Amino acid sequence: MKLLLDFLPVILFFGAYKLADIYVATGVAIAATVAQIGWALWHRQKIKPVQWIALVFILIFGSATILLHDEFYIKIKWTLFYGLMGSMILGAVALRKNPIKSVLGQEIELPDHVWRKLSMAWGIFFLMLAGLNQYFAATLSLDAWVKVKVFGGSALSFVFVIAQAFWMAKYLPDEAVVQTPKES
Repeated sequence: MKLLLDFLPVILFFGAYKLADIYVATGVAIAATVAQIGWALWHRQKIKPVQWIALVFILIFGSATILLHDEFYIKIKWTLFYGLMGSMILGAVALRKNPIKSVLGQEIELPDHVWRKLSMAWGIFFLMLAGLNQYFAATLSLDAWVKVKVFGGSALSFVFVIAQAFWMAKYLPDEAVVQTPKES
């Protein structure tokens, strides 16, 4: 359910784009993101830094898209967002910090070298997404870019997360083996 809520602004963006245009879709994405953060605050949930950054980006670049009536800003939003995320993660790793562990470390137990590789992989992945978005934004029609952004980006992210889950599985601690008393 949480995953669906995380993707809700993108899903609503795509639906609004198909029903209207990029400007209506951008307004819907802004409203959905604000509502998403508002709902989380209302329910006293912790808002992650990446969610605040995403909110700021959609407010700035989405508003510029609508006010200037120029699709460039919503397209560049993703390049800059992914670029910032990748740079922040790799910068933190260079400073011997581990942003991925700080987000997931409460839920998963992994050796430090695995957390470091995981953070580096996420940083590189985000930079790759930034480059791909910029390439597609510059070379594809708006309609094709929206489809690639919504479906291609989501598919790439899904495959990346699944691949990491398989890779991490070999480092997860074994479950405690239940001992049964031996009969004499």
